[in-house]
Amino acid sequence: MNSYDYLGELLKNELKPEKGLPEPVFEFISSVTPMVNVDLLVRDENNRILLSWREDKFSGNVWHIPGGIIRFREKIETRIHQVAKRELHTDVIWNGQILAINEIMSKHQERGHFISFLVECKLENSKELQIYEKEDKDRKAGELFWFLECPDNLIECQMEPYRKYFAKERL
Repeated sequence: MNSYDYLGELLKNELKPEKGLPEPVFEFISSVTPMVNVDLLVRDENNRILLSWREDKFSGNVWHIPGGIIRFREKIETRIHQVAKRELHTDVIWNGQILAINEIMSKHQERGHFISFLVECKLENSKELQIYEKEDKDRKAGELFWFLECPDNLIECQMEPYRKYFAKERL
């Protein structure tokens, strides 16, 4: 069986791109083409930005603006709401505007190139939000915290395009 036959079988029997891809397939695709994603810039009434703690083999232990890769034939708005529910455990209100489009590149081969739509959102229900007041060394992946200033340990690939959105950097 050659690679075309294998891919044909995969497409016919196993692949459901609209539901997400198996990790090996995703890593392969993301190593040869840019991924399109949404990043959610969520602010509170004090102009702070909500960040999520991340722990993975690509970035280590860092803060990041919550986001997700748009699935095949999925609308941007659908992915925004899916990211909010998965990462923030509540929904968001989006005004339909794209704040910025950024080309984000990291040093990794897999998951190394993104075309990112930055969208500003408001929380639908901030009472559902769980904020964890801990030292970074005690955090777990997915924990959330509000920031007025850009933390030094924001994920490297988001530092350049997103630092300017924090209040202190805007003064």
